[in-house]
Amino acid sequence: MHFVVYTNNGPIARVSTIRGIGKGASKVTTGGPSPIAELRGATKRYGSVVAAQALNLTIRAGEFLSFLGPSGCGKTTALRMLAGFDAPTSGEVWIDGQMVNAIPAHKRPVNMVFQHYALFPHLSVASNIAYGLRQRRPRPPVAEIAAAVARALETVRLPGFGPRHIWEMSGGQQQRVALARAIVNEPKLLLLDEPMAALDKGLRHDMQIELQTLQRQLGITFVLVTHDQEEALSLSDRICIMRDGQIVQIGSPRDLYDRPGSRYVAGFVGKTNFFEGRIESIAGDTAKLMGPGGLGFVGHKSAGLSIGQPATASLRPEQISLQRGAGGLPVTVVNRIFLGEHTEYLVRNPNLGQFLILVSRQAEAGEGSFEPGDTAGAHWQDGAALILTTNQ
Repeated sequence: MHFVVYTNNGPIARVSTIRGIGKGASKVTTGGPSPIAELRGATKRYGSVVAAQALNLTIRAGEFLSFLGPSGCGKTTALRMLAGFDAPTSGEVWIDGQMVNAIPAHKRPVNMVFQHYALFPHLSVASNIAYGLRQRRPRPPVAEIAAAVARALETVRLPGFGPRHIWEMSGGQQQRVALARAIVNEPKLLLLDEPMAALDKGLRHDMQIELQTLQRQLGITFVLVTHDQEEALSLSDRICIMRDGQIVQIGSPRDLYDRPGSRYVAGFVGKTNFFEGRIESIAGDTAKLMGPGGLGFVGHKSAGLSIGQPATASLRPEQISLQRGAGGLPVTVVNRIFLGEHTEYLVRNPNLGQFLILVSRQAEAGEGSFEPGDTAGAHWQDGAALILTTNQ
């Protein structure tokens, strides 16, 4: 088990209380975050199909990194190359300072939790967790394996569940067993292939919190593959956005949400409204886009834009307010969805078409709620929009 010592600048030391079965001495490694894994120009082809193309990525020790993208974007291929299930057609995979292209999966310091957990139904919970330890040569003593399994069950909050059968466990409990089986081997890299896809929404949220807490407690580097943007935003230190086998943008959840580099990233990380137009003026990092009906959008611009170029304004629904009376952009309410803390309105403007507005309960308490067919004014501040390239 690991614990990471943090300062305001990040992790500075990792303390290992169990380095290998039966070893009780602690070890402290100092220094800032360092690479634990790298993809260097890693490409994977299946015949004429390019599943991953020239991936260059450095994964920091102790971080929680997520691959995010739609089905077929290459995120699972990247994970499988790290795991050793797929060898890159060209390029290199490095783990803990060693090039591992020729090293098989079972000899890498990596463990993987699969979407459907891949637990053995005929084995008990304890036997599932101990399976990897029993494959070691020389095999650790039985008592040490049992002690390691008990510690792993304590870590995932399932103490005393060792004798149970897998089929007696709920979906959330099975996921914890899969995590315990992965961490008992103390991998340097824990790979998670959409591990919460089979859970219902409420349980998924609970397990997201538990997974993040577990990662912080252990200090192991977690790499998650998901197509769920909320999951990636809530769990990750950094997110790697993928499209068509390539890495599009890497950054913290806040950076990707507030400063996406393209329309594709803005649309994939959170909800947003897109309005097409052309760049009218540029001043430093700010641009003005002239949209439909002569409506201007001002905001931070992405790189590579020039005056007269087609571009897209991205305006998040929560940055728009909805007010009664004259003023603002005239809109008609098309639909209303109550979301508890917020209400989502779909509105229409003759020039802009339909777009979303997200109104907080506090704001709605002052203005009152709107019903389909009501007219109102939509307001947003200059600078609220992001001016993005349209072809990326």
